[in-house]
Amino acid sequence: MSSLLAFPVLQTARLSLVPINPKHLEDIFKLFSDTRVTQFYNLHPFRQLHEAQHFIDYYAKRFQEQKGVRWGITIQGATKLIGTVGFNHFTPNHRSNIGYDLHPDYWNKGFMTEALKRVIQFGMEQLQVNRIEAEVMPGNTSSIKVLEKLGFYREAMLKDWMYFDQKHFDMYMFVLLRKKYEAMTIS
Repeated sequence: MSSLLAFPVLQTARLSLVPINPKHLEDIFKLFSDTRVTQFYNLHPFRQLHEAQHFIDYYAKRFQEQKGVRWGITIQGATKLIGTVGFNHFTPNHRSNIGYDLHPDYWNKGFMTEALKRVIQFGMEQLQVNRIEAEVMPGNTSSIKVLEKLGFYREAMLKDWMYFDQKHFDMYMFVLLRKKYEAMTIS
């Protein structure tokens, strides 16, 4: 897997994917304090700003240690974050886990599909990832539709995979393999 020396800023037709920094504290807080965003996360809605700061610090450290990369999603020309997207972790065997979230004001406009498409392209072409995984809670139909639109397939039901609030939850494992990505980009 290729290493990242500098944080990559990515562009799409409508979006900029940028490093998340302390200036985004209020945006991150607003995003993750919304129960519509956190309902399919193993995360309680944020109630205090320090929780948003912890999120920013956590992903800055993940990038610094070359363990993951998380972008803030902005509309081109704006600075306000409308969501985040990125690789939560990389493994030495060219596998990565992807995660994403978007403020409800921006749902159903194609923004997440657009952002994920660019991040997947970066992962496959620059980072040489062979397998991208996404864990999705059953019932998160919007997330499932986005992944399927981008070529992911449901590989498995992971029984009692996630533990949160003293309960175990099943998760679907969705996967996009390099060979499928390459076949999609050729056709």
